[in-house]
Amino acid sequence: MEELEIPSLKSLFIEMYFEETFLSTGTATLVSNDKESHCTLITNRHNVTGRNQDTGECLSKHAAIPDNIVIHFHTNSDVVGEWKKIKLPLYRDDDSPYWIEHPRLGEKADIVALNIKWGGDVKKVPYYLKLDLDRVGMVVGPAETISVIGFPFGLSTAGKLPVWATGFMAQEISLITPENPVFLIDCRSRQGQSGSPVIAYRTTGYRHIRDGQVVATMTPNKTWEFLGIYSGRINSESDLGRVWHVSAIEELLEAATKDALYREAKVKEG
Repeated sequence: MEELEIPSLKSLFIEMYFEETFLSTGTATLVSNDKESHCTLITNRHNVTGRNQDTGECLSKHAAIPDNIVIHFHTNSDVVGEWKKIKLPLYRDDDSPYWIEHPRLGEKADIVALNIKWGGDVKKVPYYLKLDLDRVGMVVGPAETISVIGFPFGLSTAGKLPVWATGFMAQEISLITPENPVFLIDCRSRQGQSGSPVIAYRTTGYRHIRDGQVVATMTPNKTWEFLGIYSGRINSESDLGRVWHVSAIEELLEAATKDALYREAKVKEG
């Protein structure tokens, strides 16, 4: 496993349960602004609610909604290919959810954050929103390739390493708005990839903006641009899928950071 691509380490396999009854699988990822700032887990809202985001219909054949989630983290060791399962409740004792919704769009946004108390036994491999490690300023236009990195039908390549599904941008990203920060991709993605990071991955070069102009940069280094979080196809008859743009993820991370600081302050107050 020495030749693993870094984005392969950033997609996490998750399982949703009602008590001990298994309901579904999905994908999650960690995000942080930089290496020193708050780190939170991002996935789709419908993964944790267990309900269709548009209709509210229960998604499980067991007619149950999840009350706990199991996240398969990489162990904090030098050995790649070892995982530690962390089980977390989704609701507090007062039945309020642990997850944090988008600060402006609320339940309309199919993305949520889960703040986690980090121990030294798991490794954090987030997408950095403010560093050029994961955001090089790449220009990605219609018909250009993108990758949805997750776990279709709960499948993995080895252990709990994700599958890379390749598709294409189906629109201009510039057309998204703050009220609807979603763009479309054309990709044969399937159930279980909900919550997957979507990136543009290039091995030889990429386009970016310099001095107001789009220019091409050739580089021997592999580069990628974190574009957002996949949240499923527009319907079962189509390969068009929705992606929540990274701008919405930035807002959600800010809300998760504020929530963490607020709860830390409440604990200190006693």
